[in-house]
Amino acid sequence: MKRFLASVFCLLVSSVAFAQLDGNYNYSIGLRGYSLMQMPKILNQVNSQDYTHTFANGVLIKFNDNQIGYRLSGNYFRNNITFFNQCTNCEIATGKSTDYSFKLGFEKSINYAIIQPYFGADAGFRANRFTGEIKNNNIKSNSMPYMADADKNGFVFAPVLGIKINPLKNISIFAETSLDFYYSYERQETTQQDAGNTRTFVKYNKWEFLLNPVSVGIQVHLAGRD
Repeated sequence: MKRFLASVFCLLVSSVAFAQLDGNYNYSIGLRGYSLMQMPKILNQVNSQDYTHTFANGVLIKFNDNQIGYRLSGNYFRNNITFFNQCTNCEIATGKSTDYSFKLGFEKSINYAIIQPYFGADAGFRANRFTGEIKNNNIKSNSMPYMADADKNGFVFAPVLGIKINPLKNISIFAETSLDFYYSYERQETTQQDAGNTRTFVKYNKWEFLLNPVSVGIQVHLAGRD
């Protein structure tokens, strides 16, 4: 029994010492391999609360200071999308959506174990743009299709909760969740496909709250201090 307890104690000590090596690197470079996230609402999009799957869409640079890391991150997403506008029987929109952000923040690890929970926050700039065609989706309506160009730019603040696993001393696998508080200036321009190519222009300032349930990636720790 004494040998068993001594073995467990030695294993715990070696595990903590092993994990502490993770804090002895000056900076880390990471890649977000998969994210499940809510995108900003486009025009009068009906399904704006739906989640979007993204792959390899973000990079992360982190400067380590013991249990605190200062992080600089960037995300980029571009895809063809189709959605209902106004209502499911009103209009259908088809086009290209582009979304990107740059954030600066911090994260603080709760312990030095192999499995490390952490919390933090990021703040920065986010931009979203949609260009495409809006067509009538009601057979009883004679309205003409029109082109839409909608973009929004603004400030984003995102609290973060996450967990890291360190399978090797200089590699971490992380999973985190966050909530984006997004305040943006939005511009919407539409062009009717009629003889006069009638154009309309509107602008808004608005808040959006966008949940990002999970983001999974890998970090490589570089430039050891020892």
